[in-house]
Amino acid sequence: MNPTDKKIANLILEMLLRRDPGKTICPSEVARSLYPENWREEMEHVREVSRALVREGKIVITQKGIEVDPENFKGAIRLKLKS
Repeated sequence: MNPTDKKIANLILEMLLRRDPGKTICPSEVARSLYPENWREEMEHVREVSRALVREGKIVITQKGIEVDPENFKGAIRLKLKS
């Protein structure tokens, strides 16, 4: 991971650790926090770092509470610490 990816990954994990166990965050929360002026443009970058965290076994990506394939999803997602 490059420094920007690490910054995103660290914020994802930090935000999840601040939530109650089992709770999720939206990738847009991360993008809005890091890039308030152009967060929409950074959403795919946040999603890609999220996929990397899934591959590392640190988080899962969910839709409607169900874990989804990180390489094959469409639409709104949530991020959750892997239990």
